[in-house]
Amino acid sequence: MDYKIAAGYLPGAIGRVAELHALYYHQDWDFGLYFEAKIATELAQFMQSFNPVHDGFWTLIVDDRIMGSIAIVGEEAAPPSARLRWYIISPECQGRGWGRLLMREAMNFCRQAKFNRVYLSTFAGLDPARHLYEAAGFKLIDEQEGAHWGKTVREQIFELILP
Repeated sequence: MDYKIAAGYLPGAIGRVAELHALYYHQDWDFGLYFEAKIATELAQFMQSFNPVHDGFWTLIVDDRIMGSIAIVGEEAAPPSARLRWYIISPECQGRGWGRLLMREAMNFCRQAKFNRVYLSTFAGLDPARHLYEAAGFKLIDEQEGAHWGKTVREQIFELILP
């Protein structure tokens, strides 16, 4: 399989990344319209206000098709922090190290942008993703029941403090 990591917006990226999320989370977690619309809307809003100084967006392209993504949403806080979002690898592309490559790209960006902290929101049960977060140095800092995802799950916040 021929692959590359592309930085920035690509035509079709918003729809494809929303599709990857919608299909995976529907199949494995029974998420529906609410979740897909939330992903598509928030990703579109992010791309419309994208600022390459403090925002990052990368896609994994395999055989000329978007098969994964990761984004960094920079925040104007003191000290500066960022949120990791829209991190996904298509199931048929998992286990090849491409998730680690996307994570490395995003964390390198965060260090170059001089973020002190990176955090992400997820939920319990996504063990392969949690493994990638923890391998990158993220630590679980909060966990509680919530319906932010359109369905009640055990929501989690992971944080990475950068040197």
